Amino acid sequence: MPTDDRTPVPPPGAPDQRRLAWLVVYLLLAGSIINYLDRAVLSVIMPRVRQELSLSNTDYGIAVNAFLMMYMAFYIIGGRLADKIGYRKMFSLTLAFWCIATILHSLSWGLMSLCGFRALVGIGQGGVYPTAMRGLTEQFGVENRAKAVGMFMTGANIGALITPPIASWITIHYGWRAALIVTGASGFVLLPLWSFFLKRVPTTSGERKSVSPGLSTKASKLSAEGEISLGEGLRHPKYIRLLASRAITDTVWYFYLFWIPAYFQAARGLSLGMVGALLWIPYFAAIWGALVGSWMNSALIRYGWTPDRSYKALLGVSGIICAISTVACFVESLSAAVALVSLALFGHMSWISNQHTVISEISPRKHIAVMYGITGAAGTLVGAISQPLIGWIVDSAGYKPIFVGCAGAFIIGMALLFGVGKIEPIHRACESVR
Repeated sequence: MPTDDRTPVPPPGAPDQRRLAWLVVYLLLAGSIINYLDRAVLSVIMPRVRQELSLSNTDYGIAVNAFLMMYMAFYIIGGRLADKIGYRKMFSLTLAFWCIATILHSLSWGLMSLCGFRALVGIGQGGVYPTAMRGLTEQFGVENRAKAVGMFMTGANIGALITPPIASWITIHYGWRAALIVTGASGFVLLPLWSFFLKRVPTTSGERKSVSPGLSTKASKLSAEGEISLGEGLRHPKYIRLLASRAITDTVWYFYLFWIPAYFQAARGLSLGMVGALLWIPYFAAIWGALVGSWMNSALIRYGWTPDRSYKALLGVSGIICAISTVACFVESLSAAVALVSLALFGHMSWISNQHTVISEISPRKHIAVMYGITGAAGTLVGAISQPLIGWIVDSAGYKPIFVGCAGAFIIGMALLFGVGKIEPIHRACESVR
């Protein structure tokens, strides 16, 4: 049976549950920023690392894959552990583990050591997102859950904005090994804050008080009818279609993450300096996509929309934005291309915030983290497999087929998602896809 690290209900006069629940969001957001800082620092300092350790670009690719493979595996293992020991203990363990692993990078002496330390970071960071989803699901009801998830999701994009200036400044003044030590040690500032403040936050179980009494009554009724087992959940058509939808659309995210800077240099003729000056804009747009998409969901539910209607409306709009904005590769204007890529990332983060919350909505409560983790592992696997294929297509035919493929991926992803049926928890009482 899963265990929750429970704390007593606060005494009279203590901060109310809603404020404490948002405290969890802010702490997880800080962890997400540090997570991406430690993940992305190597890509910024890699030229110096390659020069000192005599590594090739192929060697760097091997190190990246060492991270991705462990990250994929521990998306599942970390989720299972979070369901067993609770999100509080699991987040502390993962944070400490990946920070130590990042610091250990400073001891690298060659390819094998770099791959080993990179794999350790993957082990530590793989459990972060399923652990966070477990915590947010425990703390928030359906009206505010997407809003909380959207806030948490902005951490990756904030990390993308701050990593280059921080890592480059430290490397220029103190060397690349110092950059890894400083960024790795940053997590140990958050760790005592997490432990101190989380003692004040009661762990909730079952349904939280709902703004819409009808939603709360229905959820309680479904809970009373009994949750299905993990195996039944993994085989359920609702879950399989959501998993496939996430895996396909995550591939688009990996393309934008790993290939867009190269696209603007190779196809648009921008210098590295110009790329640095312009490509903060799409990440800034992505932050707003996560916030707008998730907060709109909460607003619509409060207005009286059902969660099913609200999620599908916003996912439909977000998916259409992502598909249409792939025309970025066909426009001649550089400004228009940057604007369209920014629109694509805005739409994608709106899509992610709502899609990831839907996964938690349909998962049995005691298996939320592991079922979410398996969808993340599937997305990482497909994203890793797609990288050499993308490279081969770019070498053979340029970037336009890839952009067209991204539009197609979102069309398929939307079709799969709308084929899920009604968005509600998978229970024995509603096992057929409606």
